[in-house]
Amino acid sequence: MSTPPSTTTDEAPPSDAAPAPVRRTWAPLRPLILRLHFYAGVLVAPFLLLAAATGFLYAASFQAEKIVYAHELTVPVGDEKLPISEQVAAARKAHPEGTVAAVRPSPEDDATTRVMLSGVEGVDQDYTLAVFVDPYTAEVRGSLEQYGSTGALPLRTWIDEFHRDLRLGETGRLYSELAASWLWVIALGGLVLWFSRRRARRKVRGTSGRRRTLGLHGTVGAWAAAGFLFLSATGLTWSQYTGANIDELRTSLGGATPSISAGAGGEHSGHGASAAAGDAAHGVGLDKVLAAARAKGLGDPVEIVPPADAESAYVVKQIQRSWPTKQDSVAVDPTTGRVTDELRFADYPVLAKLTRWGIDLHTGVLFGLVSQIALMLLALSLIVLIVWGYRMWWQRGRGSAFGRPIPRGAWQQVPPQVLVPLAAVAAVVGYFVPLLGISLLAFLAVDIVLGEIDHRRGRTAPTATSSGRPARRWPAR
Repeated sequence: MSTPPSTTTDEAPPSDAAPAPVRRTWAPLRPLILRLHFYAGVLVAPFLLLAAATGFLYAASFQAEKIVYAHELTVPVGDEKLPISEQVAAARKAHPEGTVAAVRPSPEDDATTRVMLSGVEGVDQDYTLAVFVDPYTAEVRGSLEQYGSTGALPLRTWIDEFHRDLRLGETGRLYSELAASWLWVIALGGLVLWFSRRRARRKVRGTSGRRRTLGLHGTVGAWAAAGFLFLSATGLTWSQYTGANIDELRTSLGGATPSISAGAGGEHSGHGASAAAGDAAHGVGLDKVLAAARAKGLGDPVEIVPPADAESAYVVKQIQRSWPTKQDSVAVDPTTGRVTDELRFADYPVLAKLTRWGIDLHTGVLFGLVSQIALMLLALSLIVLIVWGYRMWWQRGRGSAFGRPIPRGAWQQVPPQVLVPLAAVAAVVGYFVPLLGISLLAFLAVDIVLGEIDHRRGRTAPTATSSGRPARRWPAR
């Protein structure tokens, strides 16, 4: 149906020939990868551009949050911090609405204590109202909506939602999953194409036009490729469809993240409580619960979660995701103040640890400011690469024509012993990463239809101009 293209393209001029054995092995695959890289780059780039721009803003939001909410987050250092129960009581006096969902005692000398309230009218059920209390004076310094385990405040939450789903809910998450699904394919394809070029043709200095753009695009892409592969892999871990497949795979391999038993346990479970379940003053109270956790080695920062019901225990867990990671947790009986269960991060399965570190590095938490700067540089690199990629597409045009695509028919040059396993791998990966598989099939379908249209037009089009000269024809789009 389509004419196989010559392997001599803009990317590989005749003078760029390599030693015969290497070229014979590589020649059939290179045009196929080049066409895939081209189509994926052109069609998926808008989604990647959005993800990169919003990712840049999210990485910067951690430091911006400290400036914008400095009054709520910081206090003058005093002489001695008050008992946590008094701080929570002050927060409840100022905000009696809802119930106490968790308490984060002041982790540093100049930091406030956060009392998180759930069920507050006007606050989405997926959020909590964080009340900020001066740990030295019990003064309430303000309240803000908070989201997620990292304690994101309104500025970072808004950017996070825009990065994750364009603030369109579950449907909007498809954009970020599509971008993450293709990022690793584009990055790997670009690496293969770049390093398959002769070293002399990779240089940027002394070049101009499309070759210079290609040199810049390839050089920056090669340096940033490892980061793109990491962002793609970690981004997919909490995506809607591929993330579910990854969770199933982790569970089957025994790598699921363990959870602490929140049952009070013991013969006194459910008896002798002094307040309703879910109240921060339940049973022995916050001060004794925190002391029991400290005795087990849980240092700051920690979060105290009150019992969910009369049969449940307090859960105290470390929430430090920067390096070194502190994620130990204990369950404390609300009646006796005795620790009934312990869970140490050191005992997590290897896959669970890697997932935790991967997500925290992806979100800029693991190494703090260092990783946030690195993420911003990666985002800027991706934005620049996309701009250069579109520029190269434009520069492939001739005269008034827009950029020409890579000629079709490359797959016909691939030997069956290579093409069949390649197709099988693509099918398996497409099944495991659904949005990649579906969009790849869509690309192929559109390409086949356009190819058939061009083929039909080619059979009826005149072969010469009125002057008798052969008509100039472009490679099939």
